[in-house]
Amino acid sequence: MNWFDDDTAIAGLGNGRWSTRLDRAWNIGDNANGGYALTPVLRALRDLSGHPDPISVTTHFLRPSKGDTDAEIRAELVRRGRTTATARGELEQQGKTRLVMLAAFGDLSVAVGAPGSLTLEPPDLPPPERCLHRSGLEQGVELPILTRTDVYIRPEHAVARGSEEAVFDGWIRLGDGSDPSTMTLPLFADAFPPSLYSVFGRIGWMPTIELTVHVRRRPARGWIQARFECDDLHDGRMVESGSLWDSTGALVARSRQIGLLLSD
Repeated sequence: MNWFDDDTAIAGLGNGRWSTRLDRAWNIGDNANGGYALTPVLRALRDLSGHPDPISVTTHFLRPSKGDTDAEIRAELVRRGRTTATARGELEQQGKTRLVMLAAFGDLSVAVGAPGSLTLEPPDLPPPERCLHRSGLEQGVELPILTRTDVYIRPEHAVARGSEEAVFDGWIRLGDGSDPSTMTLPLFADAFPPSLYSVFGRIGWMPTIELTVHVRRRPARGWIQARFECDDLHDGRMVESGSLWDSTGALVARSRQIGLLLSD
């Protein structure tokens, strides 16, 4: 077991219900990071699916989840096929539903279709030791999650304000050095600062309305390289796209989310 597994563990209650407890060590400010909060639900859905890997994970965040707080998961299998299974679930805390998820699972070690490959290559990026730790950014919010993850940003992207492009390149791994897995990729897709930081500087907490992560491959051991970019901001609602590569340069996940840029 490691921090990630320990802090997202679930216990079966029967009749499509599980218990869990979120840990505030994964918070962004006063609220649990969304990529962390969704993981116990993802674990329950994987148990139902009978397949090892999440392939498509779509989560709607109805209200913030809370760290150091017990939670209940309710989940059901929608359909189980030969190569893919789909399930839905939700997380409840203090009598209120916090998030709702629909996810598909399969086995990414098995090819299921025609041969061939078309992929996105990672951009050139200095190694983590030549990048800036996320704690060096003035973000306007407490970041307990940095006790559980190591996040490094391309130095020129870490300059607050002034950029014409909302882009973040960086590196991420679990803080205890544990290997990445297909279950950690949704967390990694939501653990970076908003890419709008390079345009606006200090932003604070930016709540996510919906996050979709498509997992493409099982990641190799080592750091995960990431790029996030926003080219769509209107009336306080932003759309951000992300890509994750493993230590071999293989594309392991793509993400897309819509969130809110709140006023001070």
